[in-house]
Amino acid sequence: MGARTDAALTILVLAAVGIAVVLVDASLSPLALALGGLGTIAFELVAARDVETVREYWERPAVQAVSVVLALLVVAVGAWIAPTVVLSLFCGGAITYLAFLGLVGTGLVPPPRTWW
Repeated sequence: MGARTDAALTILVLAAVGIAVVLVDASLSPLALALGGLGTIAFELVAARDVETVREYWERPAVQAVSVVLALLVVAVGAWIAPTVVLSLFCGGAITYLAFLGLVGTGLVPPPRTWW
């Protein structure tokens, strides 16, 4: 697994967000996009404190499946209840995570295990 699987799962959720945006004709909030991105960065900083443990749990197929299903459920419910905020948060978070994976993959950012 690894970065490719992470990217594929992120793209799956981002595609669902894009479909939801179109279906409910939502507009995206710049503030919520930024907050979603900051949330991703904050999570990565916290997860970097114990990369091996986080990766050990995340590599479990059941954890990945439940996480994606929960994300898709939140996207669906959020598109119905508060589309601008929820879809913007998810979009900002997913795009930031894909950018993070790309930067680490190209070597422009050191891998999280070297941060602390």
